[in-house]
Amino acid sequence: MSSRNERKSYYEELRHSGYSRRDFMKFCATVAAYLGLEASGVSQIAKALQDKPRIPVIWLHFQECTCCSESFIRSSHPIVADILLDKLSLDYTETLMAASGHQAEKCMRDTMEKYKGEYVLCIEGSVPTEADGVYCMIGGRTSMDILKEAASGAKAVIAWGSCASNGCVQSAKPNPTGATPIHKIIKGVPLIKVPGCPPIGEVMAGVLVHIITFGTLPELDGIGRPKAFYSKRVHDTCYRRPFYDAGLFVETFDDENAKKGYCLYKVGCKGPTTYNACGVTKWNGGTSYPIQSGHGCFGCSEENYWDAGALYARAQPFPGFGIESDADKIGTAAAIATGVGIAAHAVMTNLRKSKLIDDVIEEGKEAEKEL
Repeated sequence: MSSRNERKSYYEELRHSGYSRRDFMKFCATVAAYLGLEASGVSQIAKALQDKPRIPVIWLHFQECTCCSESFIRSSHPIVADILLDKLSLDYTETLMAASGHQAEKCMRDTMEKYKGEYVLCIEGSVPTEADGVYCMIGGRTSMDILKEAASGAKAVIAWGSCASNGCVQSAKPNPTGATPIHKIIKGVPLIKVPGCPPIGEVMAGVLVHIITFGTLPELDGIGRPKAFYSKRVHDTCYRRPFYDAGLFVETFDDENAKKGYCLYKVGCKGPTTYNACGVTKWNGGTSYPIQSGHGCFGCSEENYWDAGALYARAQPFPGFGIESDADKIGTAAAIATGVGIAAHAVMTNLRKSKLIDDVIEEGKEAEKEL
């Protein structure tokens, strides 16, 4: 166990780096909002970051493209990359550390021994299991061996991105390397999946801050994802949803409907079956996400999405008016409903006019009798 003086708190590191108290509190409020916490959650996060020493982190890379790290360090809020990466006590990561070779390996081993049961193990990438794991070797050792050793002393394991969470493209058929997601290998250690290709930087930050603040994993869904970010379908928060409900769809990527920003369901968008925070949090400082750029959702945060069907093939009809009917019927239903509404309005108008005429005639007859 390290002494308190060896590891400064996050707040101390931030102040040393030139951030103001105001910057710090804005960061705490932002993360609390991402996590869906009440107002009291801001003070809990602030207190934890002020008082708790930094958590040691080992960040391993296996079969992947490093897009998760790229997403994280390009988060919209500078404190995310600073406090949670540079100042997190990131003791080992092949991608970002300056050390290499035996020096780098010593950093990881020292952390594993000194902070056993305290450090968080972050994993990017799937692990090959075929041919005794030779498809991913680091320092002469298989990724399988490295993973099992590092996980044995971890406080928690975070599977960053779709490669680590669901295997992604490496585990798609025919999967010659036997690429396997982390949860199918590691047992007996708290594990959280943060899928996406890549996951959103702020989502990754929120998960880490929750662990720092509360000392536990956030509430997870049935397959191990944090509910704060994966409880709603992309379809439910998509700004193109009204077009779906109105039966207005892009038929091809170069048609007029595409230029008008209509719903992308018919050209393969998997938003109706994908759970993620893309439409709310977005990337690059909340600037955009795939659907906003004109491309349908791939469904990358879901299990086996590469093998679930062609990426641009239209998904099977799913229920609803908007949700209870399939897309082919919605446009027709909307048109019929509109026609029925117009006809009903016309009928009611004519009835009112007819009654008015009858009333005028009746009044005329009564006036003649009085004369």
